[in-house]
Amino acid sequence: MTTLSPARIPVRRGRLTVWAGLAVALTAVNLRTAVTGFTPLLEIMGSDLGFGVALAGLLGTVPAASFAVFGFLAPVVTRRFGLERTATVALSLTALSLVVRAFSPTPLALVLSTVLALAGIGAANVVIVPLVKAWFPDRIALWTSLYLLLMQTGQFVAPLLAVPVAEATSWRLSVGVWAVPAALAAVVWLVLAARLPADHHRPSVPATTGARPRISRSSTAWGLVVLFAMMALSNYGIITWVPAVLTDAGGSPALGGSMIALYSAWGVAAALVVPHVATRMANPFVVVVACSVVLMAGYLGLILSPLGGTVLWVCALGIGVSTFPLCMTLINRRTRTPESASAVSGFVQGIGYGLACFGPLGLGLLREATGSWTIPLLALAATVVPGVVAGWFACRPRFVEDSATRPPQQAATFPHPPQTRA
Repeated sequence: MTTLSPARIPVRRGRLTVWAGLAVALTAVNLRTAVTGFTPLLEIMGSDLGFGVALAGLLGTVPAASFAVFGFLAPVVTRRFGLERTATVALSLTALSLVVRAFSPTPLALVLSTVLALAGIGAANVVIVPLVKAWFPDRIALWTSLYLLLMQTGQFVAPLLAVPVAEATSWRLSVGVWAVPAALAAVVWLVLAARLPADHHRPSVPATTGARPRISRSSTAWGLVVLFAMMALSNYGIITWVPAVLTDAGGSPALGGSMIALYSAWGVAAALVVPHVATRMANPFVVVVACSVVLMAGYLGLILSPLGGTVLWVCALGIGVSTFPLCMTLINRRTRTPESASAVSGFVQGIGYGLACFGPLGLGLLREATGSWTIPLLALAATVVPGVVAGWFACRPRFVEDSATRPPQQAATFPHPPQTRA
């Protein structure tokens, strides 16, 4: 099993922990701003650079695709350079790419710079989970809630500022301004990494095992993959198409925009509540069931009466995707070390976001083929079923390493959840 060697553990924490906390907080703010602060400006940028709906649709699929590809690659980099240095490079790449994107002279430059910016964010998505485990092992619930809260805040604020800033100045400034917090996060990680040993939070492989555990052998890891994938597919489907569902039913574009803001606001509440619940329950499967029931109700409500209870249905959808903070918490709770958490985080988010890429595109094709939103919404509702099944495997109280390194009958007993300090 992958572990930290004893020689790598004694590092003076104190002031370094403060730097780590600041770095985690700044990273969290940047995890969605390059996406949600960009898409409201696609029409304006299209008019300026000369591209249409097809390229705009491609740019809409880039986030999930980039998160998937670079989610897989991030653990490989951390095994070579460590968590903190990987975070430094990831945020630096994002900041630099956002500046390039702001000055893009052609659509091709816009696409390439967007891919690079989201590559950094995809890596940051993965490493922030084990960084919380590494620096705050006795406060996992608190710090998971904090970074998810800051991430949701950035996701909510960025689109609200995008158009007003673009109208007051230019779309280039509106897009480029988010390079500033990304660069600041990179600087803080750089300061922290410079004060750490070169191999700090970099895995070593004990001679007795000769190899790292194979995550693909773990039913717990696969449960997390499918649960995360179903949540991500719903999330991207909702963000992309719920405004269209409402406008096709007779609602205004303003209604669609405000409902997406309401939907995103529920992520803040989930970030505050779910991690604490998950760390206080040996088996939080009841959270999966509750979220699935509420999510199903939201989809059925949109099918039966999209404008007669819209706020209620959107709130149900916002509550229903609360399995996202649950998955992020379980990655830490179901792994023994920060290195295993990094590997599982990349595995779960890489495959999960990869599957989520098909959501917006597939739902749009179903809408075109059937002429209504009934079948696409039923398809989304159907994803609840595999999500519940996967949640049963993900929530069982056992470590990923146990089923990945030994036969199931020899798996170690999962301890009672520790008392975490909030």
